[in-house]
Amino acid sequence: MSKVRTRFAPSPTGYMHIGNLRTALYEYLIAKHDGGDFILRIEDTDQEREVAGAVDMIYDVLDKTGLHYDEGPDKPGDVGPYIQSQRLAIYKEYADKLVELGGAHYCFCDEETIEAAKKENADHEELGYIDPCKSLTLEEAKQRIANGEKYVVRQTIPSSGITSFEDEVYGHIEVENAGLSEGVLLKSDGYPTYNFANIVDDHLMNITHVVRGNEYLSSTPKYNLIYQAFGWEPPVYIHCPPVMKDETHKLSKRNGDASYQDLISKGFLSEAILNYIALLGWSPKEEKELFTLDELIQEFSVDRISKSGAIFDNDKLKWMNGQYLKEKSLDELVNLCLPFLQKAYDLSDKSEEWIQKLIDVHRDHISYGEEIVEQVALFFEDKMQVSVEAKEFMQDESIPHTLEVFKNHLSNLSDEEFDEEHVFACIKATQKEAKARGKMLYMPIRIATTGIMHGPDLAKSIVLLGKEKVLSRLEG
Repeated sequence: MSKVRTRFAPSPTGYMHIGNLRTALYEYLIAKHDGGDFILRIEDTDQEREVAGAVDMIYDVLDKTGLHYDEGPDKPGDVGPYIQSQRLAIYKEYADKLVELGGAHYCFCDEETIEAAKKENADHEELGYIDPCKSLTLEEAKQRIANGEKYVVRQTIPSSGITSFEDEVYGHIEVENAGLSEGVLLKSDGYPTYNFANIVDDHLMNITHVVRGNEYLSSTPKYNLIYQAFGWEPPVYIHCPPVMKDETHKLSKRNGDASYQDLISKGFLSEAILNYIALLGWSPKEEKELFTLDELIQEFSVDRISKSGAIFDNDKLKWMNGQYLKEKSLDELVNLCLPFLQKAYDLSDKSEEWIQKLIDVHRDHISYGEEIVEQVALFFEDKMQVSVEAKEFMQDESIPHTLEVFKNHLSNLSDEEFDEEHVFACIKATQKEAKARGKMLYMPIRIATTGIMHGPDLAKSIVLLGKEKVLSRLEG
């Protein structure tokens, strides 16, 4: 078998959609699992939707996620250019060839004629435009082109017979040719449609495996008719189920659903995002969820891709990201969290050491960078926010005595002694003197000093709040 070659072919129309990134990941894993090549191709034929800077964004995402391509616009190989708008002469050449081979024809109908015909043919809308230009001879069509008439190249589909193909996920699929629409392949401005460009490019770039969303299953028979007309070998098809927002809605950047960049901007880690989306529609052989990219390369196999859509679960992503955060050094954690703290709070009176301790104390209580802001709010607010449940808990008649004992022990500490070790000693002394144990010791002190019922290490939190603020709160 020839060397495996896959391609990621995004359109530069904005942020990297999660479904797009999953396609890139699967393409990369398929190639690298078999020691093959992963190619980047920019599909910019829809010029109206192109967003300035989007190509650089694609480069940036692939770099940050470690999905390094072997060939691309900025890493040319032997089959470029790798940007479709630079390949217009190639598409024109192959469109003309396809007409000569009988797989397409020239169409001279104007937009008004086409729209009127579509309205008249509304009952058979799936067939698209039924083109009278099919009946023109090639000589007549070429003469009209020579006369300067505007035209498009439209696919010619047999009116009978069946076209079939094998998909690695969905198995054998066949459709009747009579139900396929004859879409435009090359527009009058010389730009190809996706339905033509992807076929020509995949063939000329020696692509062996094509991964794309299952919405393209219905178009694939039309693609195969073009492959057949040219006498080309079609690639291996791998159509993936969509990434879903819920049971009925697809995840979509047009609907404002999170993109890769959105998640990064909230302080999620690239490696965690990649790990999570690998599992959206693919399951490993063993019951394991945390994978490095190298491990995914080893484990990935197409036969484990599911036929049904996978729901993007934010809570699951947070859990997974939290597992990765636990492995980070304190310096790495500070680099991740500090920008969020700087944006949310005035840190001008806080030392570098205090900020480091604050982040370290909360490392097991955050699952992504931005979450630190909410977790540490109590250290920056003068007035505590106490929940109804916490207020109810504090009604126990033994609590005022416990807090009074703790306050007295804390008051005896000098400013130099106000550290984790001495504060913890005060808590233990309170346990003995007030005869309070377990949650009847720790929870009243936590609520009275921080306003919350559960949180990180209590002694460390009290030290971070500072002696003056803690004693003031214990005064009530």
